Amino acid sequence: MVVMNTMLAPLVTKPLRILFVCPPHVCWSPMAVGFVLARRRKDVVAECGLCPNRINPVVIKVMAEVGIDISGLQCHGPQDLGTAPCDLVIALSSGAVAEHALLPGLPEIVNWNLRDPSSVEGDQETVLNAFRTIRDTLRRLVDDFFERGYFTAFAQARKCGQLILNNISDGIIVHDLERRVLCFNEAAVRITGYHREEVLGQDCHSVFPGGLCGSKCLFPENGCVPTFEIKNQEVTLATKSGETRHIRACVRALCEPDGKPVGVLASFRDVTREQHLARRVGDIEQFSGIVGRDPKMLEVFDLIRELAEANVPVLIQGESGTGKELVAAAIHNEGPRAHKLFVPVNCGALPESLLESELFGHVKGAFTGAIRDKKGRFELADGGTIFLDEIGDLSPAMQVKLLRVLQEGKFERVGSEKTIQVDVRVISATNKNIAEEIAKGRFREDLFYRLSVVPIFLPPLRERRNDIPLLVKHLLQRILEAAGRPPVTVSPEALDIMMSYDWPGNVRELQNWLQFALVKCRGEIIRPEHLPPRARGLKADARTTHSRRKLLDIQVVKDALAQTNGNRMEAAKRLGVSRATLYRFLDKFGTAW
Repeated sequence: MVVMNTMLAPLVTKPLRILFVCPPHVCWSPMAVGFVLARRRKDVVAECGLCPNRINPVVIKVMAEVGIDISGLQCHGPQDLGTAPCDLVIALSSGAVAEHALLPGLPEIVNWNLRDPSSVEGDQETVLNAFRTIRDTLRRLVDDFFERGYFTAFAQARKCGQLILNNISDGIIVHDLERRVLCFNEAAVRITGYHREEVLGQDCHSVFPGGLCGSKCLFPENGCVPTFEIKNQEVTLATKSGETRHIRACVRALCEPDGKPVGVLASFRDVTREQHLARRVGDIEQFSGIVGRDPKMLEVFDLIRELAEANVPVLIQGESGTGKELVAAAIHNEGPRAHKLFVPVNCGALPESLLESELFGHVKGAFTGAIRDKKGRFELADGGTIFLDEIGDLSPAMQVKLLRVLQEGKFERVGSEKTIQVDVRVISATNKNIAEEIAKGRFREDLFYRLSVVPIFLPPLRERRNDIPLLVKHLLQRILEAAGRPPVTVSPEALDIMMSYDWPGNVRELQNWLQFALVKCRGEIIRPEHLPPRARGLKADARTTHSRRKLLDIQVVKDALAQTNGNRMEAAKRLGVSRATLYRFLDKFGTAW
């Protein structure tokens, strides 16, 4: 008699795992496993699935009749069927794995479709004969599987598939609709630092802190299944060792032939070094809708990425027209609240009586004209973000009411005694010097510390003049598209004037200049005479040349060289610098070309 137990002889590297599955109410998969283990192959691991913990004594008896002891076998119940990866699932009856169409490792599924012997009625001998019939059928099927080349063909196909998957340079991860990871290739292991054994069969949120996709995960904790086809996104990943990496991912729904979604496939690659190099040579031109490549703006981009993941109040400070609302929207869109509303409120545009109703809502009859109940902006932003612009213009009374909301997350609608609680992230902005406002007693210090857990300071346009050509191109294209006009360019002389101007109105004023110029310009080139009257006193003189020399940067030089097909003398003329100045610049940044 051949005696089998759960301890196998040493196996070759990564033997194929075969899971025999039968309906939970019967237990004849141990017979198939017994016949496989009797072969003592080192290239196969066979296990039972969906069986009761205790093997049917009749099954043990009929297997003992052919010299195989399976009394020591262990079986996988429904609760742990999908926790370990397998290569092949053999279902012994129709529908045995219908509820487990996706299993870790994404195994092939073969259906042997045998008749259930437990349904046979009669005396003990009749039942034994029914189980003997199943036993003999299983022995024949197992023998055919190994001796007629089916196993060899399957093993070779599986090996080729894994070889291709593991030699793809991009990481590949597949999970089902419950976020249970089914596939994780070698590139994914290399990028994340997690081994396949740690990931397969697990909820990706339990493996990766905050989920592999972080705040941009399409499968939130509420279990909602998203509807999407293909989504490209960049996320920040914390590796197993704690290292921060930036990855670029393409996520798509995994669907059955009838279109029914069954999971998600994501391919991703590490772009950390690529982003680092791009930043060094000035190739990063915008982030989340904000245009700029000046070092000051790159620091703002980094801060936005960090703040997007942290649910803390943010105070954005900067002059009017610097794009404070764009920064607030970027923090919201890059964070976990992006699927909820971003609600802006201009606190300086409304009188106190209307502002309170706008922020907190009101009930019918609360004041003249309140003909119905109305939700306030805080209620509308529940789960999302509220942006309080011009926060420095709040009256002392409104500052007190806002402080309570920040401390407790509670408020009452105007005219109501019912307390409403919300979960809102607060981002505020001001063009005032809050420190001076506090010193003059016009702004509460405790409110300031509630609002400004993390401050962001936006530089005025005059402190990042290198971004002016980039902003001109971006704004001009957007205005032309909205107006349906053909392409228009800006002459070097007009651009020189723009580079010389101090821009007290910042980007908003630059946009106004371009809109004015497009009204005056009927051709294809904006010239100095098309600019607003205040620009006509500015000349493209030595002051401009000095500005260009002082503001020379890698991207400007690269653009000039591209426009002149590499002719350095012509490029120097376009840049307004001497050839020697350009050569010194190229030598200094030689690795960038």
